[in-house]
Amino acid sequence: MPPMSLPFSFDHSPDIARATERLAAHLPPPLAPLARVAYNYRWSWTPGARETFRAIDPARWERVGGNPVRLLTEADSDAIDRAALDPAMVRQVEALVSIVDADLARPVGGPISRERPAAFMCAEFGVDASLPIYAGGLGVLAGDILKEASDQALAMVGVGLLYRRGYFRQRVDTNGLQHEYWIDVDPDRLPAARVCIDDKPFVVHVPVFGRQVAAQVWRVDVGRVPLLLLDTDLPENEPVDRWITARLYDGDSGIRLAQYAVLGRGGIRALHGLGITPSIVHLNEGHPALALLELTAQRVSAGASFDEAFAETRQQVVFTTHTPVPAGNETYPASQFLGVVADLAADLGIDNRRLLGLGRIDPDDEEEPCGMTALAIRGARSTNGVSARHGEVSRRMWRSLFPSKPDGATPITHVTNGVHAPTWIGTPLRFLLDRYLGDGWTAHASDPSTWAAIDSIPDEELWAMRDELRAQVVELARERSVTDRLTRGETLSYVESAARTFREDVLTIGFARRIATYKRLHLLAYDPERTLRLLGGDQPVQVLLAGKAHPRDDAAKGALQNLFALRNAPEIASRVAFLEDYDIALAQTLVAGCDVWVNVPRPPMEASGTSGMKSVLNGGLQVSVLDGWWAEAWDGSNGWAIDGDTDADELAQDARHANALYELLEHEVVPQFYDRDANGIPRAWIARVKRSLRTLGPRFSATRMVEDYVRDVYKP
Repeated sequence: MPPMSLPFSFDHSPDIARATERLAAHLPPPLAPLARVAYNYRWSWTPGARETFRAIDPARWERVGGNPVRLLTEADSDAIDRAALDPAMVRQVEALVSIVDADLARPVGGPISRERPAAFMCAEFGVDASLPIYAGGLGVLAGDILKEASDQALAMVGVGLLYRRGYFRQRVDTNGLQHEYWIDVDPDRLPAARVCIDDKPFVVHVPVFGRQVAAQVWRVDVGRVPLLLLDTDLPENEPVDRWITARLYDGDSGIRLAQYAVLGRGGIRALHGLGITPSIVHLNEGHPALALLELTAQRVSAGASFDEAFAETRQQVVFTTHTPVPAGNETYPASQFLGVVADLAADLGIDNRRLLGLGRIDPDDEEEPCGMTALAIRGARSTNGVSARHGEVSRRMWRSLFPSKPDGATPITHVTNGVHAPTWIGTPLRFLLDRYLGDGWTAHASDPSTWAAIDSIPDEELWAMRDELRAQVVELARERSVTDRLTRGETLSYVESAARTFREDVLTIGFARRIATYKRLHLLAYDPERTLRLLGGDQPVQVLLAGKAHPRDDAAKGALQNLFALRNAPEIASRVAFLEDYDIALAQTLVAGCDVWVNVPRPPMEASGTSGMKSVLNGGLQVSVLDGWWAEAWDGSNGWAIDGDTDADELAQDARHANALYELLEHEVVPQFYDRDANGIPRAWIARVKRSLRTLGPRFSATRMVEDYVRDVYKP
């Protein structure tokens, strides 16, 4: 069936078109084409696009959180008029519109057709800071996959939830205790449009809590990839049901399970209602696992037996598991699970006992809770981890699901994560690479030969670029540290210390991750005396920290408080800044500007990690435990490594790894950074940066990752 005869089209959304027309009518004719760009997140990875929007009204751009729809709606009328009368600005707008239009006009490529696209389902999508429906690495990876699918012109549809209050915002008090708060998100002010059919909002109904919950659908265009977001905040729903899509990862497990029912079952119903029949349903983590049971129920409704339907569904579903951490593999008592999906067994033509068994490692153990990861593995034709080591860990972790398989034959593979280069490379380096790697090099980012020209970049130019990126992050740290410290109620002398002493020429170390116990933030100050010597020595170091602890992870919050206990030492106050409310916008500046990225997870708990990959793409160097992606990335000369051995004695392991971290920093990292020739260039450091870019750029790009999925996972 031709795509245009369906209620849904990849190329044209009448809902987005209507929103664009309304916005364009609000603008002077020279700026009107910007409305079309504002409603497609392709701008977010187009070089110069942010600068174009910001130039219209810089103060308003900051206030609206980089949301181009709000900018063009709320900007001062005088600023809009000035921009429309500025020939240089009009040329910038025309160039930006031309780039985006040309990209969106490319034909679909690859083995997946528009008639049978891939449906990528995830609980969170980190596309841009202005779309606050993500929490951390899982969502950012999902956003990178959609962007890369757009770049490769793959027929893909994203499916998620529109959280009206998003993920929590963070404030930290003077004792280092994290406080959470939420801000309402108005979808009418996002680059999104409510999906309508025959001018009526498209709504699906999902059985949750024994009643039919209505969910409307919003569309967000991520380049060529439509992202469909379900939203239960409708007046016809019960108050509890309206809350289902309020907060990402709500603290109540029953609400979270209801979210996963709306995501999984509702997502499939939305696709079906829009005439989309996916060839592949990719479950990104276990949250959308109920999608496979909805697909099975549809086949049962058409006349198949449960066993036949489940077997057919398995051939359509693939699954990526992202973490060995128990909290990331949620399970539910039988009564709670059945209370949320009360009708599901009947829809499948089976009894509750068999339904619960699908999510148990031992289907016959009636005391075992029902888990989303076990359900996804059992119901997918393939399962993969997100790094080589994580694949090994997952095979051990889930081998009980395959009792007939011999040890070592658990059918779980891996596709190592990668990051979307155009999103994460800082502008100065992007322009430098465009000159030396050639126009269009990002389309071939997975090819090692693309990166061979790194060696031809003069050391002086590469170092000047690193100086520029470091200066940008130092400027951000000065501003943000003052604001954050004043908000916390710190003394004025403490507030001003970082603003006065953070310098553009000082080795800058970054540690910005989700704050979880296994990430071991405490290792950075394991030996306070050595930490203070590093910060205040003749070859000083400055450190930028950021990250959020889960609201209910008291141990992780305690690690942050312990770090804050040292803040009154002069070296800490002037050389260490914790930047609150970590998000994509802050991450982009941090990974670009920091010279060294530190990662010290407790092995083997790091499934992959992607922040270090983003640092690599900006000429940053890694000091990392050999876990996750770094276990397959380090070659001895493209960064520094700490052993990734497992150890039942966690205290002894912490002591060993902390000492190794100090030794590397004291005797290798810091001296090499400050070892300059007569021209002020750290030749050995630049050589290591070049090797890092050349060896890791192609291997850990989203280009390679999506190519792996298409070739090895999505294939029939």
